Amino acid sequence: MTFQGWILILAFTGILIALAKPIGLWLHALYEGRRTPLHLVLGPVERGFYRLSGIDPAAEQGWRRYAVHMLIFNTVLLLFTYAVLRLQGVLPGNPQGLPGLGSDLSFNTAISFTANTNWQSYAGESTMSNLGQMLGLTIHNFLSAATGIALAFALFRGFARREAKTVGNFWADMTRVTLYLLLPICIVYTIFLIASGVPQTLSGVVDLTTLEGAKQSILLGPVASQEAIKMLGTNGGGFFNANSAHPLENPTALVNFIQMLSIFVIGTGLTWTFGKAVGNPRQGWAILAAMMILFLAGTTVTYWQEAAGNPMLHQLGVAGGNMEGKEVRFGIAASSLFSVVTTAASCGAVNAMHDSFTALGGMIPLLNMQLGEVVIGGVGAGIYGFLLFAILAVFVAGLMVGRTPEYVGKKIEAREVKLAVLAIAVLPLIILGFTALSAVTAQGLAGPLNKGPHGFTEMLYAFTSGVANNGSAFAGLSANTPWYNGLLGVAMWLGRFFVIVPMLAIAGSLAAKKYTPESSGSFPTTGGLWVGLLVGIILILGGLTFLPSLALGPIADHLAMIRGQMF
Repeated sequence: MTFQGWILILAFTGILIALAKPIGLWLHALYEGRRTPLHLVLGPVERGFYRLSGIDPAAEQGWRRYAVHMLIFNTVLLLFTYAVLRLQGVLPGNPQGLPGLGSDLSFNTAISFTANTNWQSYAGESTMSNLGQMLGLTIHNFLSAATGIALAFALFRGFARREAKTVGNFWADMTRVTLYLLLPICIVYTIFLIASGVPQTLSGVVDLTTLEGAKQSILLGPVASQEAIKMLGTNGGGFFNANSAHPLENPTALVNFIQMLSIFVIGTGLTWTFGKAVGNPRQGWAILAAMMILFLAGTTVTYWQEAAGNPMLHQLGVAGGNMEGKEVRFGIAASSLFSVVTTAASCGAVNAMHDSFTALGGMIPLLNMQLGEVVIGGVGAGIYGFLLFAILAVFVAGLMVGRTPEYVGKKIEAREVKLAVLAIAVLPLIILGFTALSAVTAQGLAGPLNKGPHGFTEMLYAFTSGVANNGSAFAGLSANTPWYNGLLGVAMWLGRFFVIVPMLAIAGSLAAKKYTPESSGSFPTTGGLWVGLLVGIILILGGLTFLPSLALGPIADHLAMIRGQMF
């Protein structure tokens, strides 16, 4: 580890925390439906959308109606994207003449982008046409991100409102987030990326002459616009197969730094928005503190392991840290930081191959996802996932010290606890169940390219990434098969929507409750003790659940490595 590496990590953390309140203020204005300076320009667009669609933005919805509208919207998007992918070969905007995708790959990809996962079982530049990238995928990058933020707003209203029957209007939340947050930032972000060397064109191929005089064809397309929302919306699906390791997606160290910030910035701002929504910003800062502890701990372990390198290579005379699978223009520190950021935030973009990390260095990105998508997490999804753990934490605290289980003025009762447990249990049930199934079937075992613990980790990582709606790949897994396309598609859908529905039910239940002011019998939820309890609950419920599987995979891989054993 180097001094410069730690400066990078600390600078990233400091800038991120400084941005939490400004972004949170903007998000809070959208949460409340207040006017912003952008309403002067985009207000007519918003009102025109409501008129064309027959939506009354002031007509609020109960949690059931909110959930039904959200599910219908996402199902229609899923079917639309499936059709675009299947018909790609006969649609315009296809300069390379690429054929339509097969049924199982179209199924997997349509679900992946609908669920904000962006798992890719294909090489983007040689599989997807420009129209397919823009109409089938980039639209989802905006709308799946907006869906997550809208759902977070609904849960915030559940905590903030008193004896209410509604949690907002799904269509109004979606429209405002897209128009006044995602779209404006992405326009500026895209211009920055273009100025930094990221292509934005409808051309398919450019033929160049190399320095040696050889001919080389460079595949191009509308990369910058997709890159901006892929990062800001924690989507992660790359235009190119190498994703953010590709020099046309991530050309410089500055672009790399901005990309990491953009992955985290909305999720960080939502913590402050939550505190403001419930009338106590300290609640938001406490959540952010717990998230940052988990993030910095994970970053430390990954950077330490990657900087230490592989002892087996050291014995062969290859000194230094582990640079396998990493770009020289980023180095070990920036690659390690990026890997933790992208898996902590449910983004899935990668600037290095996680399959080439050391065993424990690669375990941290895996563990970040297994903790429940709550270390910042996906936009919207991270904060509502974290609040599910907060509900369990305050309930456990009440049991331990004999205090009333209350959180931000709402009594936490059996209904909320049962729903929170139901939502949290989805993750381990599907991940471990589907991994076990793949580990004992011929179709599943045909996927890993490595044997032993590392091959098991490749399967475990794939289903963890899918269910956690992350989308990053450990590589080394041949996933473009009917088995993995189908099973991962189901996993991604369940991991997204089987958490959302119980969460919205909690929002409706909390909104209907009376406000209970804090008393001497209330457990304090803003200090260091509360932050420590939150971290402990997340590690116990999220981490220990997966400890046996981690022992079979990366931990066994690490022990084999230090003993000089290769599989």
